[in-house]
Amino acid sequence: MLALQKFFTQHKRSIVISMTVAVALALVAQYALAALVPTALGAWKIVSSVLYAAVGIVGLIPLIIKAINSLKFKVVSIELLVSVAVLGALIIGEFSEAGIVTWLFLLGEVIEDATLSRTRSAIKDLTQMAPQTALRITSPTDRDAEEVDIDEIDVDDYLLVKTGSQVPVDGQIVFGDGHLDEASVTGEPRPRHKTAGANGAHGDEVFAGTSLTDGTIVVQATKVGEDTVFGKIIELVEEAEDSKTGAQRFIDRFAKYYTPVVLFIALVVGIVTRDVRLAITILVLGCPGALVIGVPVSNVAGIGLGARHGVLAKGAQMLQNLSEVDTIVFDKTGTLTTGNPSVVQAQEFGDDATQAWRLVATAEHESSHPLATAIVAHAQSRYGINPAHLPAVSETHVVAGKGIVATVDGHTLAIGNAALMAAESITVSSETDAAVRSWAAQGLSAVYAATDGQLSLVAGIGDAVRDTAATSLQLLRKRGIKHLIMLSGDGQETVDAIAGQLGLDEAHGGLLPQDKADFITRLQSQGRKVAFVGDGINDSPALVASDLGIAMGNGTATAVEISDVVLLNSDISKLPTAYSIARATVANTRENIGIALATVLFLFIGLFVGFIYMASGMLVHEASILIVVVNALRLLRKKLDANQV
Repeated sequence: MLALQKFFTQHKRSIVISMTVAVALALVAQYALAALVPTALGAWKIVSSVLYAAVGIVGLIPLIIKAINSLKFKVVSIELLVSVAVLGALIIGEFSEAGIVTWLFLLGEVIEDATLSRTRSAIKDLTQMAPQTALRITSPTDRDAEEVDIDEIDVDDYLLVKTGSQVPVDGQIVFGDGHLDEASVTGEPRPRHKTAGANGAHGDEVFAGTSLTDGTIVVQATKVGEDTVFGKIIELVEEAEDSKTGAQRFIDRFAKYYTPVVLFIALVVGIVTRDVRLAITILVLGCPGALVIGVPVSNVAGIGLGARHGVLAKGAQMLQNLSEVDTIVFDKTGTLTTGNPSVVQAQEFGDDATQAWRLVATAEHESSHPLATAIVAHAQSRYGINPAHLPAVSETHVVAGKGIVATVDGHTLAIGNAALMAAESITVSSETDAAVRSWAAQGLSAVYAATDGQLSLVAGIGDAVRDTAATSLQLLRKRGIKHLIMLSGDGQETVDAIAGQLGLDEAHGGLLPQDKADFITRLQSQGRKVAFVGDGINDSPALVASDLGIAMGNGTATAVEISDVVLLNSDISKLPTAYSIARATVANTRENIGIALATVLFLFIGLFVGFIYMASGMLVHEASILIVVVNALRLLRKKLDANQV
């Protein structure tokens, strides 16, 4: 038996593909060819029966193995009832029933296995992203570094991190400075400038897995290995995924009570009446074919409807969970906002705004700083300035901590913060100061530009809110979501500004990945059903800690793979649509369950009262299957209005 089980496990997908082809050929022979060549009706019936029987026999083997394994643990599973019913159907010649039921069971298992495989690959990707080696030195001023395995690093060790390298541990900067890309931990798209403390004191905190985009720093380790923030991300993902894979399907819970009852009734009837055919009839008619078929067809139809509307649900349970959600928690960067710094506000001074932006874009084009990139992109999109046709910059001088002074096309430009304007004696009016202060309250960074000693423009740069975010949140409230919350690694001032624009119930900033997961756990302890929407690696713990993880389609591969639902093209407006689809799918599934159970009840009553026999029973049985399939397919024709409640 072990050898057979191993064979079916290793070749399950190929076997199901072969069974699918055989069922399709059987249907063609049974209906299409029989209609086209009615004179050979008997031959086509034999062909279809042989194909159905072959599918039933092949599919029966893994079902019997699973039923036996369940019995070893004193569990009476649905596989046992189906195995006995299929075996009985084969004995009395109901080959189509045997073939279709076994095929559907194995097809569902293949889909489930594929989903679990993607989850495991996501965890593997996370592990591979963690730093593997580090440059260890003996003191903050030492530069004779030794490359060692990450497992050899201890707390308080000094580590040298160069431009383009990953920080190998959590720690504090004790020498040097530079910009760090912390998107993998905080989700913040802009690199943050961090530096050592004054007079040898410990400086800014850094995290394992983040990247140094420029500069050189020395880090003293405070946490290593699994204790780092990045290590905790991996650990939390693994733990949460393990807990999710233990969930049982509805059909298993139903079988716990239904299977023993049907088997007992069939056994008693067989003993009392000594009518083996009647006992087998009870098993065949008692096999919940409409339930076995109706539930997965409803789920597949719901998943198909979602895919057609830009929503990818990775399984039926995900739709069930989404329909029960009453609280949605959002990451900020890349979810409610675009995730890319852009010019959100701007003021121009003078008669030629296009020329002002042309000169500023020319000076900034040579920089890779995110704020400079945003300015060049705005000049291109707003004023049609082509970066490829900009004049050369004849001279550039970097003013540390303030900005740059450059010479472009005979003009002297000063571009930077307010401190640079003061240093260059550039006059900034009180009205402009007030505007900049209001931008700061919105979480925007101000970039000033002066041309030949006169202020030419001021740009407010930040992570812009998605155009459809506010409308989408309003629709979610209308459709039954009670609480809308935002969690972010950004500062509280920025978070509050975004929350004010969107009308969120709560907004919390300055959070690390584990803090987000802990916050969600607290909400769940209050009895809430929580969905989390995010797009980054740093969102992984929150995605898996929530009752439902929703990822933006253009987010990181890890977030997409470990999530339960994906919004394709990162379109937040698809979230209300996903919620409506989930509710419609669950309602349709319940309808099919009701039809299936009512059919079984009707067949049993009819069988014992005397107006249902094998032939008529099979007709009702097949009709119920057709009804639930047609009912499920209604989902695919469902039209979803953008403003539908």
